[in-house]
Amino acid sequence: MPPSAMERRLLLVDAGNTNVKFGLAGQAGEIACYSLPTAHLATADALGLCVDGLCRHAGVETAAVEAWVVSSVVPRLHPLLRTAARRYGRCEALFVPDDIPLPLENRYQRPAEVGADRLVAAFATTRLFPAHGQLVIDFGTATTFDCVARGAYLGGLICPGLLSSAQALAGGTAKLPQADFHVEGDEADVGTSTAKSLNHGLVFGFAAMVEGLAARLLPKLPAGAPVVATGGFAEIVARVCPAIGHVRPDLLMEGLRLAYLDNPSYTAKTP
Repeated sequence: MPPSAMERRLLLVDAGNTNVKFGLAGQAGEIACYSLPTAHLATADALGLCVDGLCRHAGVETAAVEAWVVSSVVPRLHPLLRTAARRYGRCEALFVPDDIPLPLENRYQRPAEVGADRLVAAFATTRLFPAHGQLVIDFGTATTFDCVARGAYLGGLICPGLLSSAQALAGGTAKLPQADFHVEGDEADVGTSTAKSLNHGLVFGFAAMVEGLAARLLPKLPAGAPVVATGGFAEIVARVCPAIGHVRPDLLMEGLRLAYLDNPSYTAKTP
């Protein structure tokens, strides 16, 4: 049965360079997620009408959303999100970590250079997988590795993304098709067709990259640090990559929700 129309909700927003992911978080912690191309959300009205439509699809009154909690690496969207939240949601867009600080020490040489998405995912991992250290791998537009130790964000690595790598290959070579990332079994095979060669090369190649880099990064973290993967291709790579211990596709959404609920500045903690 769908939730009550006036059940208090949070709108969680992960604004990335390729897609903007929206999550409607309910009282029990469930999150209904939607993803739209960033390029299609060029105005505050486009964002507001989009959110209004998502709420209707989920059976939620827009007025029941008490805050938009945002992680964004797209600066042009920031004023649009603030305007859309006020005009359509009658509430504020709260950005993490600017409006909602994270209890995570940032040890980057220039802390402002770290994308909000990386910090939120790192924070979420400390809450969901308590340990002295964590290694977070995000398969997004880029593939990022983030290292956390004893509540401090240490930094990480930025590598090519799976989809962007496939698109670069297809765009730069006349005879290569677009990859669909479908592989059978959990072992790399000798490709006997262009499609199989491409899919196995990409999927198992990225799995090998993860295995190699995890082996180099984990000794720099406290013993027993879990390896947590998120992002659109996490499940595809994790299936053939034993180095990945946990897959949380909505890790960033969970981090935004927890950041809001944990912050004492906000007293309405019903979602």
